[in-house]
Parts: sequence; structure tokens; C-alpha cells
Amino acid sequence: MSADAYATAPPTLRQRRRAAATREIVNAAESYIAEHGPHALSLRAVARSLGMTVQGLYHYFPNRDALVTALVAKAYEDLADAVTAAVDTAADEPAELPFMAAANSYRRWAITHVERFQLLYGAPLRQYEAPAEGPTTQAMRRIGEIFQREMFAGFTTAQLAAADTRALSPALRAHLHLLFPHGRETLPPPATALLLGAWGHMHGLVVLEAFGHTSFVGEHQAEIFHMAMQDLLDDIHRRIPPQLTQIDDTARSTSAHSTT
Repeated sequence: MSADAYATAPPTLRQRRRAAATREIVNAAESYIAEHGPHALSLRAVARSLGMTVQGLYHYFPNRDALVTALVAKAYEDLADAVTAAVDTAADEPAELPFMAAANSYRRWAITHVERFQLLYGAPLRQYEAPAEGPTTQAMRRIGEIFQREMFAGFTTAQLAAADTRALSPALRAHLHLLFPHGRETLPPPATALLLGAWGHMHGLVVLEAFGHTSFVGEHQAEIFHMAMQDLLDDIHRRIPPQLTQIDDTARSTSAHSTT
């Protein structure tokens, strides 16, 4: 049998059973976190809820960190799926900007799944370290790519490179240069700085609400958030110049008149 045939062969019965058992364990762990919070996660309790022994659970997840990594990656993917669905819906409704739809969906998911959001962005679990460039990193990048795309939709790389930001130190500019891809190039440092600032603003408001720090605002929290995100987007877009070809044409015209 060729290598291609092996690559496209359907999973075996054993593989399907293992995948089903793995999903069941992850679902049980999510239910446990929803009830007790991420810091109370116990492999023994998860195994007990499934009628398994801890040794049996280790057959699927060799240690707690492996299960936590699966839970974090799945939470990121579920969050990204919700944000993507909101953006896709906004594409059919011109009155709603995709970025605003993405931001509002991010907030809704966080306040609906507070314990899973806490697993992602709350106090780190003691003695847990996500694998470098592992599934959690890849899943987190997917969310960042969505907001990057929708925030800068319609702008060229040249426009983003000319965005009005505070002067960036050479060291910071060099560090920002390779953080985010942008089409076939990297996102210019000024745009990366704007993106990171916007992310901190949006995420900070969501964290405050999800963890109960803005409950005094009551039922108006969604409106406050929406207003803040609209102001944020408007400010960022004001910092990005119009098409540079238009600027260049104006400059050339002004220069020609000044020399006649």
C-alpha cells in the first residue's frame, strides 16, 4: 500500500474508540471545572465521574498537564469558533462591522463560560507550563489572527507601516517586526503596537466583567463595552493614513506648483 493510501485510510476501530474516550474525559473535566473552578481540577475526581480508575485515565492522558493542555486548547478553539461565527454572520449584515461582531462575541463567550475563560486568562495553574509552540499556542494564535484581520481589513501594508503611533525604540521595533504575519509579509511594527494596545483594552474590559469587578454597572455592561470598542476602532482607523498613492500624488502636485 502506498504512503498516500495510508494517509487517507479511515481510522481503525481502536483509534475511534480511543478518540471517543478522550473526548468523554475532556468533557467530564470541563464539567468539573464549570462546577468547581479550574484550580480545583482533580484527575481522581474526573476519573471517578466516568467510572474509571486514575490509572485507566493515565492511559489517555499521562499526567495532569496533558489533560490541562487539551482543555486549554479546546477552550481557545471553542472561543475562536464563536468569534468566527459572529464575523461570518456580520458579513451578511453591512450595518455591523465584523470587528465589532468579533469583540462582542468574545465578551459573550467569556461571561457565559466564566470558568473556562478563567482557565485561559485567570491566575496560572500551579506547576503547569504550556508546551512551547504546542496546541495551546496554535489555538491562541487563531484568535489573534481573527482580530488582526478584522481590525486592519482594507488597509495596505504600506498604510499600516505609516500608522501614527508614539516613536518606537529600535529594540521594540525589531521585536514587534516578526510577531504577526500579514499576508505574505509581517505586520509592520506600528500596526503591531496598535493591535497589542487594542487587545489589552478589549481583554481588560472583558476580564473585569467576567470576574465580577464591574457588576456595579449592572445590565448596562454590554452597552459600555460596545461603546468602548467602537471608540477604540475609530481611534485606530484615524491613526492609519489614507492610500499612500493619494498622498504621494498630492505631494508631487504641491512640489510641482512650488517649482513653477
